[in-house]
Amino acid sequence: MQDLCIMAHHCCSRFLDLSQFKGLKGNQVTSCADILSAMLLRAIGQKLQMAYGLNARLLGFLKSSRDKVILPCGDIAALVYLWNPFTIVSCVGLSTSPIENLAVILALFGAVTRRVPLAAFGLVIATHLSLYPATLTIPIIFLLGYGLDAPPIKLFLQTRSVENEESSTSTVSKQAKLKQTTHLPFLWKTVAHFLFWVLLWSLYVLILCALSLNKYGGLEEMFKRTYGFILSIEDLSPNIGVFWYFFAEVFDFFRNFFLIVLHVNILFMLLPLAIRLKHRPCFLAFIYLAISSILKSYPSVGDSALYLSLWALFVNELLDMKFSFFLFCGYLGISLLSPVMHNLWIWRGTGNANFYFGNAIGYACFQIVFVVESVSAMLNHDRALKRSNSNHREVKS
Repeated sequence: MQDLCIMAHHCCSRFLDLSQFKGLKGNQVTSCADILSAMLLRAIGQKLQMAYGLNARLLGFLKSSRDKVILPCGDIAALVYLWNPFTIVSCVGLSTSPIENLAVILALFGAVTRRVPLAAFGLVIATHLSLYPATLTIPIIFLLGYGLDAPPIKLFLQTRSVENEESSTSTVSKQAKLKQTTHLPFLWKTVAHFLFWVLLWSLYVLILCALSLNKYGGLEEMFKRTYGFILSIEDLSPNIGVFWYFFAEVFDFFRNFFLIVLHVNILFMLLPLAIRLKHRPCFLAFIYLAISSILKSYPSVGDSALYLSLWALFVNELLDMKFSFFLFCGYLGISLLSPVMHNLWIWRGTGNANFYFGNAIGYACFQIVFVVESVSAMLNHDRALKRSNSNHREVKS
């Protein structure tokens, strides 16, 4: 009997050690992905910080009464990503979200540093892992075509027009100089180079998938079980989104109609935001990712970790953001209540679906307020730059 107990203890200990090794191996992959993502975020933040300081000095924003110290947005974004509870939960839970986030950040890093093949590779991989990062094509094209985030071009045109008026006396020369600076140059060759690499990487990924899945149905079966699964919302398991409850209650006759409406809802927001925020492509990418995390079929906390870290890249512009304490308390409360409600409903059976769905609705509402207030704060910052620029020109004149 004693030998049997010793043998059982030995087998259990070996099994536990093996399971810990497997979990450790998965944690190492996700941990390395998170660390690399933080490093890339820091590099992106340093580029944006340099561009912000240069533009603010050119417009006289840092020489006004609102003069302030430029915060290290890259360091802040990296810390927000690494120490975010959502990031830690995704890493410990062995989710694939860290890999998807790494691909998205890699695409943005390649666009910011103008490494076109790297930007195309990150975009293709991110779209291959999750369909929704395809919306980042627009911000990346703006980044490669126009450059880094900057105030509206009208402010720079006003500054140049004042300088032209001071240096010239004839009206003909004034009009000639103003015509030269009425449009921001767009680098079409760089964008065409990017689209070429996107096509090349896409073909490469599709060929590899076709070769590896030849015995399992090929590309058609892959698209059906990946993108088709995302778009059709077949799995109605509870998550932090709202689609699972909605499609569990809707009649089958209206299912296809609401599928089209809810998916097209994301596309309706792309063009207006692109027109209004084309001078801030990195911020536009943050807004697209935040909207996708709200309206995607199967959201996760890793999506929130990504867009919250991207939001930290704009701490200098969003210092005057409203309801920040209210949003912080809301995110904290939802993060604490969701596991409790899930446990009450799924495991204990003492609650119902409304317990958990109420948290999902609250979480979606807080995210919507967060996105709206972020956009409002950025537009207010641009207006503040305009007022500061006008005051700077008056003092200069």
